[in-house]
Amino acid sequence: MRLRTVEELDAIHDALAAEFAKVEAPIMDLVAAQTRDPWCVLIGTILSARTKDQVTAQAVRRLLPAAPTPQALATLSVEEIERLIFPVGFYHAKARHLAALPAALEEKFGGTLPDTVEALCELPGVGRKTANLVVALGFGLPAICVDTHVHRINNRLGVVRTKTPLETEMALRRRLPQRLWIPWNSIFVSFGQTRCKPVGPKCEGCPVAAFCLDKGKRK
Repeated sequence: MRLRTVEELDAIHDALAAEFAKVEAPIMDLVAAQTRDPWCVLIGTILSARTKDQVTAQAVRRLLPAAPTPQALATLSVEEIERLIFPVGFYHAKARHLAALPAALEEKFGGTLPDTVEALCELPGVGRKTANLVVALGFGLPAICVDTHVHRINNRLGVVRTKTPLETEMALRRRLPQRLWIPWNSIFVSFGQTRCKPVGPKCEGCPVAAFCLDKGKRK
């Protein structure tokens, strides 16, 4: 199967960016736009995993005033963090990771939040998806965050042919012009949440139907 050309990648980006402009941005884009603070983006991204945006937003509004810095977070117990972030998904585990974060940050990086994916992945509760999002939205540096939406839709559109999100990230790093790296996640997450869903996608009037390999196959 032929993968998409750079011209086609630009066309896909432009079409989805126009669609993105019509809907509410994913929660982490809103956090980044409001704070421009990598710490806030990190906390919000950890909370957002397996959690609806509305629930994440409420938890962020409760936790960040109490933990605007790593030093402030270090003063909170696991139980206090749990109360502040409930009912985000897996809140027990997330509270433990958050409680361990300040000490790990101090031990590994002298208390300064690192700006590379590899370094961020050394912190508790931080995987590649979270790390890429912090680098891109928090620090404004080139990074490609791949979640299930990005993985699924890029395969549907013939941008990549991969089996896992990690494979998709590495393929996109090779194939995408760097100027598209940061916005790629936002527009695909929004598109996956509002139109191109795993089951029952809203195909009628789809702005990238011309590129879809599944066109006519899903109902």
